[in-house]
Amino acid sequence: MATIEYLRTDPDLPPVGVVDKSPITAKKKAIFAGIAIIGAIAWAVVAFARGESVNSVWIVVAAVCTYITAYRFYAKFIEWKITKPRDDLATPAEILENGKDYMPMDRRVLYGHHFAAIAGAGPLVGPVLAAQMGYLPGTIWIVVGVVFAGAVQDYLVLWASTKRRGRSLGQMARDELGAIGGVAAIVGILVIMMILLAVLALVVVNALAESPWGVFSIGLTIPIALFMGVYLRYLRPGAVGEVSVIGIVLLLLAIVSGGWVAETAWGEDWFTLSKVTIAWLLIAYGFFASVLPVWLLLAPRDYLSTFMKIGTIGLLAIGILITMPVLKAPAVSQFAFDKPGPAFAGSLFPFLFITIACGALSGFHALVSSGTTPKLLAKESHARMIGYGGMLMESFVAVMAIITATIIDQHLYFGMNAPLGVTGGTPEKAAAYTNSLGLSGPPATPADFSQAASDLGEKSIVSRTGGAPTLAVGIAEVFSKFLGGAGMKSFWYHFAIMFEALFILTTIDAGTRVARFMVSDALGNFGGAARKFKDPSWRVGAWLCSLLVVAAWGSILLMGVNDPLGGINALFPLFGIANQLLAAIALTVVLTIIVKKGYTKWAWIPGIPLVWDLLVTMTASWQKIFSDDPKVGYWTQNNLCEQAQAAGKLCLTAKTPEEVDIVIRNTFIQGSLSIVFAAMVLIVAVVGALVCFQAWRKGGSETTETEEVPSKIFEPSGFFPTPEEKEVQKQWDELIAAGKVAPRGAAHGAESPDVSLSK
Repeated sequence: MATIEYLRTDPDLPPVGVVDKSPITAKKKAIFAGIAIIGAIAWAVVAFARGESVNSVWIVVAAVCTYITAYRFYAKFIEWKITKPRDDLATPAEILENGKDYMPMDRRVLYGHHFAAIAGAGPLVGPVLAAQMGYLPGTIWIVVGVVFAGAVQDYLVLWASTKRRGRSLGQMARDELGAIGGVAAIVGILVIMMILLAVLALVVVNALAESPWGVFSIGLTIPIALFMGVYLRYLRPGAVGEVSVIGIVLLLLAIVSGGWVAETAWGEDWFTLSKVTIAWLLIAYGFFASVLPVWLLLAPRDYLSTFMKIGTIGLLAIGILITMPVLKAPAVSQFAFDKPGPAFAGSLFPFLFITIACGALSGFHALVSSGTTPKLLAKESHARMIGYGGMLMESFVAVMAIITATIIDQHLYFGMNAPLGVTGGTPEKAAAYTNSLGLSGPPATPADFSQAASDLGEKSIVSRTGGAPTLAVGIAEVFSKFLGGAGMKSFWYHFAIMFEALFILTTIDAGTRVARFMVSDALGNFGGAARKFKDPSWRVGAWLCSLLVVAAWGSILLMGVNDPLGGINALFPLFGIANQLLAAIALTVVLTIIVKKGYTKWAWIPGIPLVWDLLVTMTASWQKIFSDDPKVGYWTQNNLCEQAQAAGKLCLTAKTPEEVDIVIRNTFIQGSLSIVFAAMVLIVAVVGALVCFQAWRKGGSETTETEEVPSKIFEPSGFFPTPEEKEVQKQWDELIAAGKVAPRGAAHGAESPDVSLSK
C-alpha cells in the first residue's frame, strides 16, 4: 500500500500537494516516550521540590518536552478530528491574490510574520508581573494553558477564517451567531481591541522613553524592512534565504550602531525623546503600517523581527542551560493569597490567569488568526504549524520571562515593580519598603539599589514598573555570565530593552491592520454605499478605517502616558481581562462552528477552555467592578478620589489636584469599560450556547464556509520539505522558469500575477 499520496487538480500541472500517510515508526515512538518521561521528571522536580534551591533548567526542560509532545499528538489529533486540511483546495490567499492584502506567502515567512504579530507585551510583561506570586503557579498555567487553550484557539480560529475567505472574527461571529450575538461580538471586539493596542503601545513607550539607543535602533528597522520588501518583490523575487541573511546583518548593525550613537552628544540630544513624543510617533507608525501594502513593510519587518525574537529567546535558553541559575523566588509566595502584591493587586484566582495573558491564552491572537494570517496562508496544512506551533513558541517566551524574573534578587524585583508612591523613587525608601515585605534572604540596603543601577548604566532602577525593565535585568544577568562577564551587563541590559520594544512594536503594526479589517467588515454590514467597505483592499476605506483605529487606541495611549497611577499598573489588569474576554468570544465562535458542522463529539476541545476562561474573566470583572478594596476596584478608587476632591484633598498616588482629576477620569473610563466588556461577552456566550443547542438538536446545521476551489499552486506542508516535496518543487520551478506558469496566482488569473513571495 502506497504511503505517499500526490494531490493533483490539473493533469497538465505537477501535484499541488504531497501527503505522507506513513505510520509512526518504532524508533519515533521510543523517542517521544523518552521525551515524555524526561518531561514528567522535570515537572516533578519543579512542582514538588521544597526547602531547597530549584534550578531554572528544570523549568526549561519541562516546558520543551511538553511542547514537543503536545504538537506531535494533541495538535495532530485536532487536525485529524476537526480541521482535516486539504492541500488540493485553494486558500483565500490564492483565490483573492491582489498584491495588497491577499497573497500566498512562503510558510516560513508567514510563520515569522504570524509569530511577530501575536508575540507582544503579554508574554514578556505578564509573566514578570505574575512572578510576585512565585514561580510555580505561573509556570504551570503558561505551559498547560497553552497546550489546551491558547494554541487550540489560535489554530481553530485560523482554520475557520481560512474556510471563509479570511473573514475577521467579528464578521464570523455575525455570520454564525446571528444579528444579536454578532453585533455584541463586533462591538465588544472593537472596543477591547483598542485597549489591547493602547497597552501594548504603552509598554513600548515606557521601554523607549529616555533611551536614545532603543529609539535609534528601532527606527532603523523600518527602512531595513522597506528595503527587504522591495528586494524580495522586485530585485530578487523568491530569494527568501538571501534577503534573510541581508536583513539579519543589517539588524545586527542597527543594534550595535544604536549603542555608538547613544554615546555621542548629538545622538543623545536627537534621540532622547519624551513619552508623549514617542506615543505620537507610534500612532503615526501604526497608521502607515496599516495602509501600506503588506509586502512592503508589515511582512518583511515582522519576518525580520522574528529572527531577533527567536534568536534572543533561544540564546537566553542556552544561557540558562549553561549558567544554570537558581530560582530565588519561592514556589508560591505570600502574595498568592489575600495579601496584595506590589506589582498588581488581587489574589491568585483569578488575577494570576488574567495577568499572564498572552503567554497561555490570548484573545488578541484570534484577531491575527482571522486578520492578516488567513489572507496569506498558502496551504490549509500550514495552519497547524503556524496557528498551534506559533502559540507554543510564544508560550516558551513567557517561560523565559518568568524565569528571568525569578532568578534575580527578590528585593530588587519588588523595588523595581512597586509603584513610585511607595518607593519614593529613591534607593533609601525602596530598601525600606522591600525590607518591610518579609522577603527571604538578607535585607536590602540603599547601596544595593544604587549599585544595581550603576552596573546597568542607569541612574536609577527604582519603580521601573511595567515588567519590561525587570525582564531586561534578568536577561542581562544571564547573558553577562556567559557572554562578556560583568562588564557587559550594561550592554546586555540596553540590548534587552531594545529587543523588548522591537518585540512589542510588531504587534502594534499588525494589530492596527487587523483592527482596520474589522472596522471595514463592520461598516460593510450597513449595506448601500457602505458595502464598499466589504472589500478590505479598497484604498479610501483602508485609509479611513486606519485613521479611526489609530485615533481610538492613540487617545487611550496618551491617557495612560499621563496617568498618575502609573499607566501600566492601572491599565494592565484591564488589558488582561479584556484579552481573556476576547478569547471567550473567539472560543464561542469556533465552538459554534464545530457543533454546526456536526462535530459535537469533539466540542469539548474548545468547550473546556471556554468554560474555564469565562469563569476566570467574569470573576475578575466582578471584582474590578464591585470590590471595595481601593487597590482592586475601579469604582472604589473613583469614589475615594471624588470624595477627596470635594474635600480639597489628594487621593491614592495623586500628588496634585490636577492629578486627582486625571485619576477620577481614568478610573471612570476603566470601570465603565469593564462593565461593557463583561456585558458584551455574556451576550455572545449566551447566544452561542443557544445556537449550539439548536444545532445539536438538529444533528448539525449549515455554516458559512465558502465554496471550495481547486488549488493550482504548490507549497511544502512542513517547515522543512520532504524529499518527495523537493522533487515536486523542482517540477514547478522548471515550469516557472519556462514561463508556463506564474510564481503565484497561476490558476486564477490574479490581478497582480507578479506578486511573489515564492521559494
